[in-house]
Amino acid sequence: MTAMEWDAAHTGRSLRKPTDADDKYSRGVVGIRTGSTAYPGAAVLGVEAAWRTGTGMVRYVGPRRAEDLVLARRPETVTEPGRVQAWVIGSGTDAAARDDDETAALRALLSGPAPVVVDAGALDLAVDAAAPVVVTPHRREFDRVRAGWGIAALAADASDEARADAVRDVAARLGAAVLLKGAVTIVADPEGAVRFVRAGTPWLATAGTGDVLAGAMGAVVAARAADGALDAAALADAAAAAAWLHGRAGVAAASARGGSGGPVTALDVAGMLPGIVADVLALAGR
Repeated sequence: MTAMEWDAAHTGRSLRKPTDADDKYSRGVVGIRTGSTAYPGAAVLGVEAAWRTGTGMVRYVGPRRAEDLVLARRPETVTEPGRVQAWVIGSGTDAAARDDDETAALRALLSGPAPVVVDAGALDLAVDAAAPVVVTPHRREFDRVRAGWGIAALAADASDEARADAVRDVAARLGAAVLLKGAVTIVADPEGAVRFVRAGTPWLATAGTGDVLAGAMGAVVAARAADGALDAAALADAAAAAAWLHGRAGVAAASARGGSGGPVTALDVAGMLPGIVADVLALAGR
């Protein structure tokens, strides 16, 4: 089993720079089915991050209140059905409040051909997924996923190595890529390869930044999927790339406050993504 420290060079290889031959479809279309009446802001943050990371199109599906807020913030977003090359689901939703129609719709996405970023309130459905999937839990969500198999929770002070072993195990059980958020984000694929992402700042521990990560990940995955099918290892690479971009955007947002950094909001982080993407592509000579 391999483990690597994920960096800018690895991230650059997972990004797709548009060419003169591209159009909005060939750059990747992200479908975002997130947000709820209770938490409509999650939809706004995920859509914002997908656009800021460099996607060709975002299609949003969600409750009317969330849709209205999305369009007020990002009027270029499309709310009609059509082509989608990757989905983001679950952010800003609660499985306990999900009705049967929404469950059926999410299961249909998880049975389809397009890769799916599974966050927050949709994590309970990932175990039955047939689509290529990357799940993105934080520690408490990760513990709930493992509890479904009767596995004890990770200790709050678990070492990075212990966390990596647990992520490997869940990835193997799901047959999917798994990203465990944290000060050190850990991504594993079902074959046991692990990526350690140490790009962030403690200032990222604030509401909504996970929604930004999910949207950014959808953009990276859709761009890769536009070029062809993705296996679980490629999905894990794309997830690690998005986590690295998100972490560096958090550092840039905090550093803009002066001194050794200061408080940021989730939208601050999303706003820094274009510059981080540009820097990574420049470093890669693209």
